[in-house]
Amino acid sequence: MIIIADGGSTKTNWCLLDDSNKKIYFNTEGYNPYFVDSDYIVHSLKKGLPQDLPFEKVSEVNYYGAGVHNGEKAKIVEVALQIVFPNAKVEVGHDLLAAARALLGDQPGFAAILGTGTNSCIYDGQEITHNIDSAAYILGDEGSGSYIGKKLLTDFIRGLMPEDVSAAFFETYKLTPDEIMDNVYTKPLANRFCASFSKFVYDNNVNIQYTRQIVDDAFEAFFKNLVSNYPDYQSYTFNCIGSVGYNFRNVLTEKAHQYGMQVGKILRSPIDDLVQFHINRAAKAK
Repeated sequence: MIIIADGGSTKTNWCLLDDSNKKIYFNTEGYNPYFVDSDYIVHSLKKGLPQDLPFEKVSEVNYYGAGVHNGEKAKIVEVALQIVFPNAKVEVGHDLLAAARALLGDQPGFAAILGTGTNSCIYDGQEITHNIDSAAYILGDEGSGSYIGKKLLTDFIRGLMPEDVSAAFFETYKLTPDEIMDNVYTKPLANRFCASFSKFVYDNNVNIQYTRQIVDDAFEAFFKNLVSNYPDYQSYTFNCIGSVGYNFRNVLTEKAHQYGMQVGKILRSPIDDLVQFHINRAAKAK
């Protein structure tokens, strides 16, 4: 039995594959090692994974996750997974590689993530060959849920939000500016907190012009500061995974066209295509 997992900062999608390639899907929260340690991950997995999962029979875990840019951060996740799945060979890779493999398979191209955070790359069909660092949610992550949420929260705190939107926002969340500041600056997982408000932007029907402009500006920053800085970026199709890219795919498609890119795949989650990639790779190895 093998497991394939796609872990974002907010949610992790898991798939258990048995020897006949039967698929069992389940979800847990996300684990970004910049914000959580091994003990936290172990505790959460033991609580969040199905209790009848055959932990000791799993022989291989292929985990792709947010925040595993270097060996030190990857080790945090690897140690936790090895404790939970004691007999498994554990491989921890970046969620950007998962996105590229899900979107492009073994074909070269451009791949991006627009979810809680942002990332992007050029992929040669096997590995990532060029990546411009998104600089994470404080310094960058343009186009992400956290970027969109930060703009919304800033406007609310400063009184710049249109009155009708501000009233709807307060009615929905019952948060004061002081409570928002406390959540962002003193509590853990501020990136996830900020990103959670992108749902309000998606659900809003009070003032579509205001919220659409927030999304348009976020994607403009994403293309200007990240995508357009890849060499010959217009020679690639634009392929993207993530809830923000998927939910606002009409605006994203327009922005890609403005920057001279044709659009390929825009998916909410990579897990189905990622599982198929591993099935195909295993078949070729036989």
